[in-house]
Amino acid sequence: MTTNFRPLHDRVVVRRVESEAKTKGGIIIPDTAKEKPQEGEIVAVGSGARDESGKVVPLDVKAGDRVLFGKWSGTEVKLNGEDLLIMKEADIMGIIG
Repeated sequence: MTTNFRPLHDRVVVRRVESEAKTKGGIIIPDTAKEKPQEGEIVAVGSGARDESGKVVPLDVKAGDRVLFGKWSGTEVKLNGEDLLIMKEADIMGIIG
């Protein structure tokens, strides 16, 4: 990412991975019928959440990880002309691969 944006605490910046425009059977899916992908790549991570004693607990995800997240997770933002999501680490269901 070519921006100086760094999320705070336990937030991460995610770039959605675009889904295929064609099904396995060869049917082309128009943009109006496509659902937003629930898979993405971590672009930037915050420093971590604080526990009850005030210690910073690092995040389990790191930049470059491919992740799955909920359909309604995160806040859509535009940074340097790119559509990205900012979400809490807890909104991520898991790391792919």
